[in-house]
Amino acid sequence: MAQQLLMPKATAIWLVDNTALSFDQIAQFCKLHPLEVKAIADGEAAQGIKGLDPIATGQLSRDEIARAEANPNHKLKISEPKVRVPESKRRGPRYTPVSKRQDRPNAILWLVRNHPELKDAQISRLVGTTKSTIEQIRDRTHWNSTNLTPMDPVTLGLCSQIDLDMEVEKASKGRPLPTAAELGATLQPAQETEKLGFSYDRDDEKEKEIDADAVFAKLKSLKSTTPDDDDDDRY
Repeated sequence: MAQQLLMPKATAIWLVDNTALSFDQIAQFCKLHPLEVKAIADGEAAQGIKGLDPIATGQLSRDEIARAEANPNHKLKISEPKVRVPESKRRGPRYTPVSKRQDRPNAILWLVRNHPELKDAQISRLVGTTKSTIEQIRDRTHWNSTNLTPMDPVTLGLCSQIDLDMEVEKASKGRPLPTAAELGATLQPAQETEKLGFSYDRDDEKEKEIDADAVFAKLKSLKSTTPDDDDDDRY
């Protein structure tokens, strides 16, 4: 892919103001029409744009500008970049090595069971499979469904843990929180625990009342015995 010029109009403004290049040379280099370059020179176009130095950005050299100024027929050539930026590849279905393709059904079964919130398109991106295969494993109509064993796709090397976590997070957005029945909660409701606490307090109060009655009974018995002792002392 040919190197593209950054900000052609801003570069043209700088070349008009700082060089003796012809309008045709600047137009050819910046991919503009010569009349547009002339309008820039006359101040009729691109008035609010600040000039961009192509030498500072590494897209032109001073020697190249000098050669073009000396020869009106010379066409400016953009400098080769010092750093090559790789082109972004179009993202498509994930490629799965032949040696690991036999493990894909096991990974799909693991994802279907452990992450039911994932959509078919997400599972397809993770392990590189087709929608029909996912549906067959969901419905247990796959030709080898009896021999499938759920296996973590990260352990199998079909995807990374980061990719799996990202897809699960995307699928979980907007999903309602799980209920207590789904979580399998075994804790008793607060009302029952409050009643239990209240009953314990009542039992303690009953025990205290029983102890008080016993004490009063003992006191009465002591009072009933003291007069007899006094009578014996008189005789």
